[in-house]
Amino acid sequence: MSQQITAQDASNTAQESGHATSHPPRTTELASLKIRLRSALRQFPDFPEPGILFEDILPLFADPTLHEALIRSLELHILETYHEKPDVIVGLDARGFLFGPSLALRLGAGFAPVRKRGKLPGPCETESFKKEYGEDFFQMQADAVKKGQKVLVVDDIIATGGSAAAAGNLVTKLGGTLIGFVFILELDFLKGRDKLPAPVFTLLHGQEGKV
Repeated sequence: MSQQITAQDASNTAQESGHATSHPPRTTELASLKIRLRSALRQFPDFPEPGILFEDILPLFADPTLHEALIRSLELHILETYHEKPDVIVGLDARGFLFGPSLALRLGAGFAPVRKRGKLPGPCETESFKKEYGEDFFQMQADAVKKGQKVLVVDDIIATGGSAAAAGNLVTKLGGTLIGFVFILELDFLKGRDKLPAPVFTLLHGQEGKV
């Protein structure tokens, strides 16, 4: 089910915190941004196969003001949760590349891609993960993360969690400190977060599922 957030919720949060509404706290600002982002998503029934309701995040990148709202939302969560900025944002192939670099730039962090095997030059670390019809492999360049660097892994959607878990394992293999996972959407019924070895934040909860 979609995350139900209303303007009244945001107002109540401000009143309970004791802050003036002219200077909203981060939680109130984040709630307001979520309303806007949620309303921009599109749903396509019977895609990519009959019986599936697909949640389309691409409108968030077609409008620069929505892209800015997305990055601001993620920034607010990260600052509120960790009270410090990560050293590296790791984005998954391919839709983690849509916003990972923008988020890294906003936070003053580096960006490192996770790609399918054979797509990156130079020495690489490899991690396998299971897909519906077999096994696949992710890679990161061996020098993409330095020992002890604080790393956040980002992707558009968490479904079964297999690919995100593989990315987290790569970060650990390279010596990074995995501090969390960040997603735009979560398909709660698949319980993918249960597979992940660090805290998970999802901006929105998707409606994608059986129709």
